[in-house]
Amino acid sequence: MEKLPEVETAKALMNEAMSWSVMKWLREKKRVRKTADQANAALDQLSESVKQRWPPSVRTAYEALRAKTASGTASRRPQAEQTPGGDPQVAALAKKLRQADDEAYRARMQAEETFDEAERVLSTSMAREGCGKAIRSWDLHERAIRQAEEVRHAFKP
Repeated sequence: MEKLPEVETAKALMNEAMSWSVMKWLREKKRVRKTADQANAALDQLSESVKQRWPPSVRTAYEALRAKTASGTASRRPQAEQTPGGDPQVAALAKKLRQADDEAYRARMQAEETFDEAERVLSTSMAREGCGKAIRSWDLHERAIRQAEEVRHAFKP
């Protein structure tokens, strides 16, 4: 996976921000948020472009999991039976990819919540914690993208 400049810039800023004073945080919080948003947008865009190159069977199985998660419904049928064509290998792969994406998303939301709370109570220690969580979320998102890129090699036509 290519290193995204937006993510590298954001990681460097977050590492630097872990040593900022309260006054520096007050002056720089908009830049931190904007930089984090740019990193998230770049990762989201790369993730989507990688997923568009998946074979149709994997894309369909992944989208079925996404729809199932969004609707909040749980089926009693095994996952392989829910996948069009019923290929258990495709179903297992789609589930693994979805879990990686979900883990990265949860980490991202935790980082954002920590930053929001830090700003609300003007806590530099919480802001530092948010920096660490943001970096972790980007690492998880990059790992999920690398897994998604491997799909092309696993299912060559």
